[in-house]
Amino acid sequence: MLAATALRGAILPADAELLQCFAVSRTVLREALRTLAAKGMIEARAWIGTRVLPRHRWNLFDADVLAWHFETSPGVEFLRSHSEIRIAVELESTALAAIRRTDEQAEALIACAQTMGEAESAEEFARTDLQFHRTIAEASGSPFMASISALVELALTAVFTINSPVKDPLAMRATVAAHGRVAESIKAGDAETARSAMKAVISDGLERQVNARKTKP
Repeated sequence: MLAATALRGAILPADAELLQCFAVSRTVLREALRTLAAKGMIEARAWIGTRVLPRHRWNLFDADVLAWHFETSPGVEFLRSHSEIRIAVELESTALAAIRRTDEQAEALIACAQTMGEAESAEEFARTDLQFHRTIAEASGSPFMASISALVELALTAVFTINSPVKDPLAMRATVAAHGRVAESIKAGDAETARSAMKAVISDGLERQVNARKTKP
């Protein structure tokens, strides 16, 4: 991506040079620059040019920006920050789901947790896990929770695709069991137990990701 490959704080080349470099039309270039500006990645100023903004200015609640971060193998601090926002959002979402869920949603979560245990590939596991967390967000009854959770979980899919418990039978069993506890707590209408179970799911996931980074050659 243009802004991601440029040095942060650098001024992008003039339009003519970018047009030649990427072999695109002026319309396509302008649309790309507008998109990056909307994501907080670049800033255009008269007489100065278009500057690449520092990472802390990027909109991390944008699905594309999150995906790009995970494509570049994020460090431990970023993974920890990602888990922190998940805890802030998903624990409350899970507690609300335990109170507001429908019978159909409760059964869907139980079935989803069971399906996770049958996954044979990282991609299959990630898709099922994403559906599990989205169902919880929908069951919370809050459109804001659902919207925020959807963006956060897009990044989660990338994490599990790269570092999936499917490759480790012991981790796989533990992860499936942990999700099962969340589903059962929601079905039972036990908000506090559901909240604790979700925190365990997120914390265990972070620990696995951090350990994978430490052992990566």
